[in-house]
Amino acid sequence: MNKLFFRLLVILMSLSLIGIILVQVYWFDKSFENNEEQFKYHVKQVLGNVADKLEKQEKYSYYEMYNHLKDSTGKAPKKEDFLEFAFYQRDSRTNETIIYSNNIISEDYGISGSFFDKKLDSVKLKNFTATRKTEIYNDNIDNTSIKQNITPDTKIEKSGRLDLLDNAQFEIFYKDYAALKPIQERISNEMLQKLLSEELKEYGVKTPFEYNVYSNGLATKIKSERFKYDKPSSYSIPIFIDNDLNNKYQLLLQFPQKKKFLFSELIGICILSIVFTLIIIIAYSSALNQLIKQRQISEIKTDFINNMTHEFKTPIATINLALDAMKNPKVIEDKEKVLRYMQMIKDENKRMHAQVENVLRISKLEKRELDITKESNNIHDIIEDAIEHVNLIIEDRNGTITKHFDATRSSVLLNDVHFTNVIVNILDNAIKYSPEEPVIDIQTENVKDFIIVKIKDQGSGMSKTAQKRIFEKFYREHTGDLHNVKGHGLGLAYVKRIIDDHNSQIFVESEKGKGSTFIIKVPLIN
Repeated sequence: MNKLFFRLLVILMSLSLIGIILVQVYWFDKSFENNEEQFKYHVKQVLGNVADKLEKQEKYSYYEMYNHLKDSTGKAPKKEDFLEFAFYQRDSRTNETIIYSNNIISEDYGISGSFFDKKLDSVKLKNFTATRKTEIYNDNIDNTSIKQNITPDTKIEKSGRLDLLDNAQFEIFYKDYAALKPIQERISNEMLQKLLSEELKEYGVKTPFEYNVYSNGLATKIKSERFKYDKPSSYSIPIFIDNDLNNKYQLLLQFPQKKKFLFSELIGICILSIVFTLIIIIAYSSALNQLIKQRQISEIKTDFINNMTHEFKTPIATINLALDAMKNPKVIEDKEKVLRYMQMIKDENKRMHAQVENVLRISKLEKRELDITKESNNIHDIIEDAIEHVNLIIEDRNGTITKHFDATRSSVLLNDVHFTNVIVNILDNAIKYSPEEPVIDIQTENVKDFIIVKIKDQGSGMSKTAQKRIFEKFYREHTGDLHNVKGHGLGLAYVKRIIDDHNSQIFVESEKGKGSTFIIKVPLIN
């Protein structure tokens, strides 16, 4: 995959994912703001309704008291003119005069305000009625004629209660009276708690609340237990406004769990949004991971093909040179040279066969087709056998292998052929990655019910990144020149699979430039 295209694809996918997350955050923020505005509107409605109900309930209680006292006096009301006005109009065409008059009369029931409170003994309770009269005169008359009690040609009289004035007078009276009483006598905690609960429930505001009634900026006893004054988080409304439109009392309302309540209304859709976003993130991560793996596999396969080509090219060239040499008449008659060239051809052919076998082994291991039968073996014998396989190479490189078999118990259950290959592969790596003469140390020891095999070299070592990936198929750490060390990244992958199939473990400790130590941990036979 083209590197530029890969990077562009990753950038576009990342920007798309970030955009989706930002849209989700913006939507949630806006939804929360809308819920908060709606909450604020509902609370204002609730406070308005509660203030109206408090005033109506107080007015009704005084009205009931007023009616009860009025009915219980048993006195005939004394009437006296309270207000009188008249309207005069003359029609010149018909020579007709119309006079309209209206009398507002107060009825004193003799009920003193002291029945409510001793402080109001000068206040009298009154009712009001209106008398409306219309008189029509056909002849031309003037004010003097009216005063002489001239009888009108037509007279219409109406009378009745003046409810508006009556109610206004009563409202003025009860508000003046109620304003003198302390707030705890006008309202109770139980009443206010009940009214607020009912109204909040009606508007769907189902969250705990705290309240307090303030008088001229000071807290009163009408409050909930956990109310704490905090102006920014409080909603307020004036209550019991007096006749002069003064608002002495303020009702404050708070919601300690407001944010939790607002969030709870979004929790359902929010969870769905988070779930879908997580699915997108997981899908994105998986796709990105697959893309990276595909790119790595593509690079590893290219590296593998290059290495395999290089490793096959050298023996093939050697075989061709040997065959060409054998065609020479002088060489073909020299039996010693022919035998040497034939041995070279055999060795190179064996080397290519080993490469193919490694590939086939890994393929069979992955398909679970490789038959691994295990028997009781002495692991020291397996190590000795593996050393014999690489002895010629060690001698050719002027290297040394030192053995320290300190383990007193060495019987393990394993497949001798495959486990020998494991040790050979590790030793082969130690030889290949030693720039100078290979110096290898093999040590065994017992730790509880395990035998530990340590194979230490003084080669080029490896980086931390390489240590994490050294057992991956096809992986090889580059060392500047791609082919300066022969191999195709299958040996240690095969080692790891065999070790795993023996219920054993393998680790590597290494430092760049200071060599590597492979540690194999195998369970002992009890």
